[in-house]
Amino acid sequence: MILRSYLISFTTPYIMIKHILQYAFLCLFFLSNAQKENPSSFIDVNMYSGNITRHNDNIAHLIQGHPNGFIIGWNKRVSGGKIWHSQYNYPEFGASFVAQNFNNSTLGSSYGVYGHYNFYFLKRCLMLRIAQGVSYATNPYDKFKNPKNIAFGSDLLSGTYLMLNYVRPQVFGPVGVQAGATLLHLSNANIKAPNTSINSVTFNLGLTAALDDNIKTKGIETFEEVINKKIRFGLIFRTGINQSDVVGTPQFPFYIFSAFAEKRLNPKSLIMIGSEYFNSKFLKEYIYYQSVAYPENNIDHDLDYKRIGVYVGHELLFGRFSVQTQLGYYVYSPFDFEGRVYNRIGMKHYLSSKWFVSATLKSHAAKAEALEFSFGIRL
Repeated sequence: MILRSYLISFTTPYIMIKHILQYAFLCLFFLSNAQKENPSSFIDVNMYSGNITRHNDNIAHLIQGHPNGFIIGWNKRVSGGKIWHSQYNYPEFGASFVAQNFNNSTLGSSYGVYGHYNFYFLKRCLMLRIAQGVSYATNPYDKFKNPKNIAFGSDLLSGTYLMLNYVRPQVFGPVGVQAGATLLHLSNANIKAPNTSINSVTFNLGLTAALDDNIKTKGIETFEEVINKKIRFGLIFRTGINQSDVVGTPQFPFYIFSAFAEKRLNPKSLIMIGSEYFNSKFLKEYIYYQSVAYPENNIDHDLDYKRIGVYVGHELLFGRFSVQTQLGYYVYSPFDFEGRVYNRIGMKHYLSSKWFVSATLKSHAAKAEALEFSFGIRL
């Protein structure tokens, strides 16, 4: 009974902050005996508390409580056997579980599983974690039961979090400490409306536990392939489903055909330019809806919904994986949907030197349009 009442009180943000501060003093006590070692694998547990950012005026009614929760992660340092391992200061890959209580009856809670990379700076005292995964929302939008939750139109969401921590591993035997800030983003990428998304800015404190001794990295192998710095060309096909912002409208597939030219700059990065043709069926339905619902705007219901864009992009390479970012402009777009500038960010995996797959989020500034799944070839 005592344990149950303690757990209930711990979920309130102010009492949670009090416990976190007590936890911090305990960590600082251990910090005085710090010994800087870096295990090749470890687990970490971080507790966090913070605020929801007002990135959209429509979610003002949802900014009530202070979200809090915990992040549990498993981490494994790369072996050092590849040239990119040393170039990125021997990062770690891993998986994490994130629980978030929004302390808001409309938003409920969320639980997610993520894959992540940890990158280190300042003699491995500063750690940046980049994580992407899937989260489950306990209380999404419902026309009758929960109409105020315009943030989550579905219970399955795309999740991203960035964590920046000061870390001290193995300061008391295998136990280490870390503290910093975490940004958590949840959205369903407009697969189903409504979807204004939620961003939580939080502060976190955590403990780490080494699973093995400090193992030295292997010697670097010779680079697997000679870097081809010639201009290469390729084709990409992207697809998925999405929906307009009008709640209750159907979901539709979309098809994007792209041609690109790319140039490798060094082992870490390449740049590209490209053009693409968009066939987004939801936009055809949205144009018809606008022509009927708002006749004063004089929108032709037969207006062409197809678009043509050009873009420039960059890839940050990690062996067979890369993080890609692109900025595009519609050179042909008869219907103005969220402006002419768009952006894209996501992950790519090279199956071979020619074939690749990717998952990307296409947006207009901070407003998501679609989660794209792609298949491509270098010619």
